[in-house]
Amino acid sequence: MTEISPVFAQTANYTASATTQPALTSDFQTFIKMLTAQAENQDPLNPMDSAEYASQLASFSSVEQQVKTNDLLAGLAAQMGSSNLAQLSNWVGMDARSAATVRFEGAPLTLHPLPARLADEAYLVVSDESGQEVQRLALPLDGAPIEWAGVAQSGAALPTGSYRFEVENYAQGALLGNSPVESYQRVEEAQMIDGQIILLLQGGGAISPEDVIGLRS
Repeated sequence: MTEISPVFAQTANYTASATTQPALTSDFQTFIKMLTAQAENQDPLNPMDSAEYASQLASFSSVEQQVKTNDLLAGLAAQMGSSNLAQLSNWVGMDARSAATVRFEGAPLTLHPLPARLADEAYLVVSDESGQEVQRLALPLDGAPIEWAGVAQSGAALPTGSYRFEVENYAQGALLGNSPVESYQRVEEAQMIDGQIILLLQGGGAISPEDVIGLRS
């Protein structure tokens, strides 16, 4: 009985367990070439055992089916992504509420801070694009919207740019942690990037649809 070479066995095992489409397709083609070469080069006086050959054909069929299944799943995922993108395109032109960074152009921004329920003190912490804290303001604890003017304590306007806002919560002088500050920003575009849908905001920000808390016209 002609034995399967170690290289052939290793290729067959790897092919059956591969999960990514490019690797699986490549190994599938290698599998075919090696199986064909083995059949062509077998000793006519000592042919391959029929049971062994049937086993290899079964492996061949299994790998072929896995390739077809992966192609089908990839097609379904692409269709679902396109469908979701078409639905989210209706959000373009609307204001989406999220905790994303906000673009400041000199006009006051309406912010929605969310102080912790157990906090007896809360502060609005403002950071610039580099992550540097540029301002800290005391906040009321009722969670009402506030107008942030973008003016430093010196009275000078802060430079235009993207800013991140967080609430720093305290109870009896002890830090409880940070909680988000939400705001509304205009959705300008919905894009499919690397299989994920991303909403592009006015001012250059980008968020996932799952990050959207609310929508308004």
